[in-house]
Amino acid sequence: MFEWAYDGVNSSIPRNVGPECAHYLSTKRKIIETAFVSIFIISFWVWGFKKITLPKRLPYINQDRLGKKVLLIIMSMVLGVEIGFKFTSRTIIYLLNPCHITTAMQIYLLAADPSPMVTSIFRIHLNLMNGPVLAFLFPETESRRIFPDKAVYYIQHGLMLVIPYYLLRIGGVYNVEPLSDLNWSILSYGFNLAYHFWILQLIALPVQVNLSHMLCSAVLDPFEGQNYRMGAFVHQGLLCPFLSKLLCYLYDYLLTKCPLTKVKPSLEIALPRRKVVESLTFNGIHIYESFIIIKIVLPDHVTIGDK
Repeated sequence: MFEWAYDGVNSSIPRNVGPECAHYLSTKRKIIETAFVSIFIISFWVWGFKKITLPKRLPYINQDRLGKKVLLIIMSMVLGVEIGFKFTSRTIIYLLNPCHITTAMQIYLLAADPSPMVTSIFRIHLNLMNGPVLAFLFPETESRRIFPDKAVYYIQHGLMLVIPYYLLRIGGVYNVEPLSDLNWSILSYGFNLAYHFWILQLIALPVQVNLSHMLCSAVLDPFEGQNYRMGAFVHQGLLCPFLSKLLCYLYDYLLTKCPLTKVKPSLEIALPRRKVVESLTFNGIHIYESFIIIKIVLPDHVTIGDK
């Protein structure tokens, strides 16, 4: 019934699709692993929801900026082109891969009005940056047969790393917890595991498509074998918070310490929306970044009623 969504998947790529990949692990092992990981998922959620905190005195004011609009338009176009390629190649099922979900989250963050929900999603999505980082370190573009399709792959994952930097530059609702606070990372990893084991696995099994390597390991996977998913459970549990904290530290350095890119004294401070770009006053006209204020200065001997 839904063959149009996955019958274009390239079967010539090893461990990409087919019964051999689907039966890489026995049904019994899949059930045991899913039950085992589910215990951790629930534990991570219980721990996370009890421990996470948000700033109590954060003004949720509109932070609409030209840069946000430009990034929103570009990322929306990139995702739209990606969806178009997936429909053309009859591989729509790949839109369920985690990086596309993270991209959709970033589009929401760029478009939504400031709120506690925006802050929460922003902090959660920072713990999903293992996707774009690994996409550059271990690119999987074999199934992308034309150059524009491959180009979109790199553009999308590059933007996924640029957008958090820009949003942290704005500040306000786009803020992060202290580096020593791992509660958001624990909660986020619970969501990450739930998406892989409860959603992707259930979709991948009947169609025998190896979504996010949930059915069989990659050929170059150092943990290749019957325990590869448990290996991924451990190393991604360490990698996700590590990359999140590393990127936050890097962004903090660039935005608050690096002489070439510093824009504010600390990361949690919201970047002023109206900033004087030149200390220029000419006949009472002050030039600003996005608007002009005309200040009329009357001589002391002239009053408003004078003609």
